[in-house]
Amino acid sequence: MEIIQIVGLGMLATFLALVVKEHKPIFAFLLVVFVGVIIFIFLIDKIAAIITMLEELADKANVNIVYVQTVLKIIGIAYIAEFGAQIAKDAGQGAMASKIELAGKVLIMVMAIPIISVIIETIIGFIP
Repeated sequence: MEIIQIVGLGMLATFLALVVKEHKPIFAFLLVVFVGVIIFIFLIDKIAAIITMLEELADKANVNIVYVQTVLKIIGIAYIAEFGAQIAKDAGQGAMASKIELAGKVLIMVMAIPIISVIIETIIGFIP
């Protein structure tokens, strides 16, 4: 039922932003950003529970926790970059949104290098 609260808050903010946008566009934008941050904060507990569960599963499966943490960081970068890009697009800054997305992709590649290296070393180890 939490999704109903989130969607309700989003719809209310959207309606208010449309009404306010005619007179004060900056306030409409700030309202949308503020509600977006509130929704994100509302989800932090759920995200923490997912991270804890994945770390416990990795521990039980004897997977090196460094790899799990790296994958979680990559997922975090993707979500944060998408959130920032959407805010920039809402502000009418498509070029800035593209730069944020590019930065997210580059950072993901940088974070993935150790995992890619291990995968390549493992494959090479299997080749006679």
